[in-house]
Amino acid sequence: MKRSNMPVSMKCGADGNNVMDEFAFVDRSKTNAEKYVLRQKLFGTEEVMPLWVADMDIATPECVLEAITKRLAHPIVGYEIMSDSAYEAQIEWFATHHDFVMKREWLSYSPSVVASIGCAIRAFSDAEDEVIVMDPVYPPFYSQVRENNRTLVIHTLNQDEEGIYRFDLDRLSTQTSEKTKVLLLCSPHNPVGRVWSYEELSALCRWCEERGIVIISDEIHCDLVYAPHKHISTARIIPENTVMLLGPGKTFNMAGFSISTVCIPSQLLRDKFEIERKRVHWGDGAVLSHIGFEAAYREGRGWYYKLIAHLSQNAEYIDKTLSSTPIQYAKPEATYLAWLDCRALGMDDRELRKFFVKEARLGLSPGLSFGKEGSGFMRLNFAVTSQTLTEALEKLRGALQGDAYV
Repeated sequence: MKRSNMPVSMKCGADGNNVMDEFAFVDRSKTNAEKYVLRQKLFGTEEVMPLWVADMDIATPECVLEAITKRLAHPIVGYEIMSDSAYEAQIEWFATHHDFVMKREWLSYSPSVVASIGCAIRAFSDAEDEVIVMDPVYPPFYSQVRENNRTLVIHTLNQDEEGIYRFDLDRLSTQTSEKTKVLLLCSPHNPVGRVWSYEELSALCRWCEERGIVIISDEIHCDLVYAPHKHISTARIIPENTVMLLGPGKTFNMAGFSISTVCIPSQLLRDKFEIERKRVHWGDGAVLSHIGFEAAYREGRGWYYKLIAHLSQNAEYIDKTLSSTPIQYAKPEATYLAWLDCRALGMDDRELRKFFVKEARLGLSPGLSFGKEGSGFMRLNFAVTSQTLTEALEKLRGALQGDAYV
């Protein structure tokens, strides 16, 4: 199947009507993209289609690239602070898309959500204090707790008969103590794709407030939500007890810009966080990141609408393709990550990983890396072109047929 190595220009547009119908294939294999460079290390071969790390094989919006090109017309790229107008662009985006009005003083720069998680853990707890993590979840949740010498409290998410994951506050109450200081929340949830409802979040926020537990809410996937679901900003519920971690990295495929923000409505929590932020001294970021950040939030609306439609179609195509196989899959409520239940294949985790690499020639994230509850699962990144996804699923179906699973 012949593919062009040149991306089709994707205009940002105000309403998406001027955006082309197809996202074009972009060859990243000759770049230093970790998705491709790390194939040999992670999978033992470069002959796999990499669908693991959570960035998109879709071109970053042209409005972002154009803004950076324009800035580079100035001959000096030195230290610059992040402008108020950049923060205001994000504030306007959240007011429009999430019905949540943030104040400028609530926001500060961070190089990444993971950096913010570590900083917040240190700011709101002491060594050996307990931090709650919900299993399965994004692996750095676990590592940041351990690497900062805190005690990990693992709360296993319940999966109901329909495959929907939920937390259990009654059970969580039996797991905590007076040393429990922080709860790490993933909202929307990676890897299971849940969009927590207002009722769920309200109950969780009240539960934490009553116990003096600070919620650190990773909301990096908050824009990647599929109708009829709607993301609720955690700080809307109990702002005095919540730290939200935000950024354009997932929404606009800008992970390489190393820019995110921390939203802390509480002055008390802001002061504590600022002490730790100054201690690690990550500064105010890089000028080109500031420019891209503002352009994305201010001009990227049309591109974003097109992206959501594309990702939703990809998610539905996975459902259609896998429906006749033993692999169980439900379209996620959010994210571009498919949580594939492969337990019916009867393989242990090592065999499952080997099957996907050796037979299907696909490089996916093993479910076990997200915690014990991920055993028997694989995570597939479907933020790719329709053509790429079709090829990947053809490889998987072929491997299943070869092993007489279909």
